[in-house]
Amino acid sequence: PDLSGYEKFGLGNVKYNISRIHVSAVEFPSASISLIPGTGIKLVIGNASLIINMNWNIRTWMFKDSGRSTVYISKVFVTAIFSTPLDNTGHTSISLTSCRTTSGDIDIKLNGKS
Repeated sequence: PDLSGYEKFGLGNVKYNISRIHVSAVEFPSASISLIPGTGIKLVIGNASLIINMNWNIRTWMFKDSGRSTVYISKVFVTAIFSTPLDNTGHTSISLTSCRTTSGDIDIKLNGKS
């Protein structure tokens, strides 16, 4: 979904809009799934990366600008634990019981008119 809003900075507000958000690349060079007896499933993703492209525009009382942006996120690590209990009909259900995510580097390239 698009993001829009405003933030207060110094002498005024900055209105922003981020639209056409598109994840254009995802890499999982290291991923593993293991069973945890009596608990469920553990998913570990290491050193993942992704590229996100989007349009942006900002407006203040002094100026306005718009353009495209590319966000590079790398060194992403995810550990998730899923429980796999049986429901009341005997079928297995899956629910996320814990998730921890960290990212190492975020690089943002802004291309605008200014």
